[in-house]
Amino acid sequence: MQTEALSSAHAGVVDGGARKFVQQQQQQQSLQQKSQIGSVSHLLAGGIAGAVSKTCTAPLARLTILFQVQGMHSDVTNMSKACIWREASRILSEEGIRAFWKGNLVTIAHRLPYSSISFYAYERYKNSLQLIPGMQSHGENLSADICVRLVGGGLAGITAASLTYPLDLVRTRLAAQRNVIYYKGFWHTLCTITRDEGVLGLYKGLGATLLGVGPSIAISFSVYETLRSFWQSQRPQDSTVLVSLACGSLSGIASSTATFPLDLVRRRMQLEGAAGRARVYKTGLFGTFGHIMRTEGMRGLYRGILPEYYKVVPSVGIVFMTYEMLKTLLSDTSDN
Repeated sequence: MQTEALSSAHAGVVDGGARKFVQQQQQQQSLQQKSQIGSVSHLLAGGIAGAVSKTCTAPLARLTILFQVQGMHSDVTNMSKACIWREASRILSEEGIRAFWKGNLVTIAHRLPYSSISFYAYERYKNSLQLIPGMQSHGENLSADICVRLVGGGLAGITAASLTYPLDLVRTRLAAQRNVIYYKGFWHTLCTITRDEGVLGLYKGLGATLLGVGPSIAISFSVYETLRSFWQSQRPQDSTVLVSLACGSLSGIASSTATFPLDLVRRRMQLEGAAGRARVYKTGLFGTFGHIMRTEGMRGLYRGILPEYYKVVPSVGIVFMTYEMLKTLLSDTSDN
């Protein structure tokens, strides 16, 4: 309204060409401001969504980690036949109910920047990829849409994981502790790892992470958006929240099933040399795969998949649902 009033007031002074130039400049500034607001909305919505999701599913996440690493050392091999409920009971009786959220503050400290960077980078990569000739499908070219989502999701995942990896490693070290406490919080863990294993110790398992996080997020985003687009085209009257929750959950199951072996290897490599223990895997990423296959079989690569399934449905569903709701809320607030 102020722009229109200003233009009217100066109509008798500014000639037509100058007035057109001023209007173009004002439109560009307005678009720039909207773009910045949209970027902030993506960052805030992604970060809060990740934190809420991880807090809600922290008990299942810790169970997954404990099962994933149980075959590393001889003192935990007796857990190989333990079920989820028995292990949950053990944690409750031996460590207390708060132990289900062990390392959760570090999880949030990791997840806020990770989710924010992931969602923000995905939107940016997707927009950039759509500028490539042949990718401007506008919904007409399904294969181009899927390609953009796969590549954009993979690049976003790699970017986020690379920038926040030390936080993920610290979180794993804290969550994997049982009765014997060696690491006593975020800063103590960072300092202890740096002292015992050097700065490079903070990046153990990075190769497995980058190898797995690209396909993981690419599958998650592409399945989510493909399912959501199909659902909304067939049933446009359905609630956006319901569509986000259902499609997010299915995308999480697909992603976890495909990449779980890499996630298990990543966890074990992150715990190499933890608490002063001797190294178990000394031949890198592929050597670790081979060692697990020889000693534990194919089932060893999927150790902990059941609590992961229990976790991934609410976790990914909450992430996408909260993200969509917050993005809409923040966009409406900025418009007003």
